[in-house]
Amino acid sequence: MSHFTDGQKQQLHAAFNRQLEVGLHHGAQLAVYVDGELAVDFAGGITGPDGEPTTSETPHIVFSCTKPYVGVGLHQLVEQGKANYDDPVVDHWPEFADEGSQKSDITLRHVLSHTAGIPYGEFDERADKWGDWDAVVQAMEDIDPIFDPGEQPAYHTFNYGWLVGELIHRISGQHVDKYIAQNVFEPLDMNDTSLGLNEDEEDTVATLTGFEVFDRCRDPGEGLGISASESAEAFNQEAVHRAVIPAANGIGTARDMARFYACIANGGELAGNRILSTDTVEKATQTHAETESDGTLSRPARYALGFWTGGLANDMFGTVSTERMFGHAGLGSIFGWGDPEYSIGFAYVTNGIREESYEHAARVNAISDAVRLLIQQ
Repeated sequence: MSHFTDGQKQQLHAAFNRQLEVGLHHGAQLAVYVDGELAVDFAGGITGPDGEPTTSETPHIVFSCTKPYVGVGLHQLVEQGKANYDDPVVDHWPEFADEGSQKSDITLRHVLSHTAGIPYGEFDERADKWGDWDAVVQAMEDIDPIFDPGEQPAYHTFNYGWLVGELIHRISGQHVDKYIAQNVFEPLDMNDTSLGLNEDEEDTVATLTGFEVFDRCRDPGEGLGISASESAEAFNQEAVHRAVIPAANGIGTARDMARFYACIANGGELAGNRILSTDTVEKATQTHAETESDGTLSRPARYALGFWTGGLANDMFGTVSTERMFGHAGLGSIFGWGDPEYSIGFAYVTNGIREESYEHAARVNAISDAVRLLIQQ
């Protein structure tokens, strides 16, 4: 099946519009590829509290949905024989850790599966330094492990991107934003996506709004614990838009993200352009680490290598998903996933940040469920 019927598309559009009508966010985009073809490309609402109409081309901050893009870059270098998943990071970045230290045991596999043991640190709070790559590298060299490498899955909110980004730089010789543009975005015609804004690009990124927490259900005690308004304020800054933050400030559209997932769901190839081998995709999208209580997020988690995998009660792949599904969330109810069984690439992008635990998951679940139910009819 390469397209939804007109009736199915109308049903899906109604579900999409409903979230805008009740004010869950100001604007949103939904794109779905099926069997390698763009089947759905919706946009609605406005680009901010006083914004213009949101279109399919409106650029958005996609937060942690950036992580799989850069992860694929590291997979490519492994595939080319320039590195191995079980290489210690220090093999490629000697200054990262002292010889014989606990930190020197961290491998590329640990980094990609969020088991490196350095999930957060003081640099997370230094938004003023995020645009200084030399400061980034120094911070990662100075940071000490919180957990033993390889032991505790703990979401590396920012550090995943700093680590993968500098590894790509060390191994390829190219800075991460240039490498990913050349080897991921360009081959897939993801023309509206970049790591941070390009130097000569006007800042027309949709404005984020941080909504207050509703007092309607018990606080589940999960998530990053950062207020929505603080996140919106930080990521609305042009300096942050222009930085290179490989774990958090990808700028792009749902259409491009769905295209990316369509490629991975199809074994790493789309429209004659291959970015990964089928074998690499299989390794990258299998669960490598699992926990009942993530060391950062305090909830169950499954990590592949650079992706999350489905099948958990609390994930956003759908109310009842399968472990074969893979994808990633971004703050503010942004989510992308691929399903190789049905050859789907899915992306939902919004500009409204709400409490990023249950409420966040419930919004995305509703749209993911609608897509999967209609495809299976």
